[in-house]
Amino acid sequence: MLWRGTREGQSIPPGGASFAPWGPHLRVLADRRPITARLYLPAFSVVAAALAVLALGWWIGFGGADPALAVSDLRLVIAGPLSLAFLAAFAVAERLRPAQRRPLVARGHRQDLLFTVFNVAVVLPFTAVLGLAFSTVVIRFMPWLVLPANSRVPRWLATALVVVAMDACNWLAHFANHRNNVLYRFHELHHSQEDMNVLTVFRTHPLVHVSYLIALIPAIVLLANGTLTTTILVLYAAMVAFAHSNTNMGFGPLERIFVSPNFHRIHHKLDGPQDVNLGFTLTIWDQLAGLAVFPTAYTIRTDTGLPGRPLAVEHVGDRPRHFRVFAAQLAGPFRPAPPAPAAAD
Repeated sequence: MLWRGTREGQSIPPGGASFAPWGPHLRVLADRRPITARLYLPAFSVVAAALAVLALGWWIGFGGADPALAVSDLRLVIAGPLSLAFLAAFAVAERLRPAQRRPLVARGHRQDLLFTVFNVAVVLPFTAVLGLAFSTVVIRFMPWLVLPANSRVPRWLATALVVVAMDACNWLAHFANHRNNVLYRFHELHHSQEDMNVLTVFRTHPLVHVSYLIALIPAIVLLANGTLTTTILVLYAAMVAFAHSNTNMGFGPLERIFVSPNFHRIHHKLDGPQDVNLGFTLTIWDQLAGLAVFPTAYTIRTDTGLPGRPLAVEHVGDRPRHFRVFAAQLAGPFRPAPPAPAAAD
């Protein structure tokens, strides 16, 4: 049976000290092993892909678009007044109807708040410019992908098709993140949360967004027929955030269509496969792939996190050491995975 780990203030069992956030995840300077033994080199292929997209986008002048405007638009979607109102409402729902009882401000909440600030300040501009560069490159070198304007297709229908196709692409990228080891090294940070909450949606590695660039393709294809307004993007992002909240809420019969917190919690389940319930807002992709697991009374309150804690987490030790853990979590994809803890006798 895998070691579950410790909660706040509890001691680390024998053999568990190596999983402390200030342990081998950060002992880089004193390590004299060859670089191939100290780094997970395949992870740098994702860095190379991001740099290549940004360089190409810059080289062709971002198609005449203003990167600063792209950043401003995305900031409005992620941290605008409507988005903040949704997050506040979901936070209240977590207190009124929690899936698991948690302190008002648990360790995991504080760590996710740190990631939220980091996302708004650093990751958001990076993602906005990366997305703009990707769109520019696709339109410049694959113009045949963009369908011509068709007056017989209502714009509302084209917009609806973009949303559905975008959700399908997000599912596909998410599926790849769980099936490809290089991509999973960046994605596992998201699964390290043991105190699920509405801000867990921001608990992501900046470079994980490289794999999700394919979700921009539907909007590129139907660019001349329908566009995603800020309101639609805010609603989409709100549904994704709500799915991560610590709320005991489902959608009844509509859960066969839409992703609820009870449905998505199974994806973060500690003692079970995590390559199920991959959908962002629609469950139909999981059902078509045979990967949908619908909630039960047990799964609603199940523990979440990574078995064996292969990544530094804030829950270990008598102090959370948030900033050290944060640095270790960002460096995690580039470091060899620590050995799995020994099974209990």
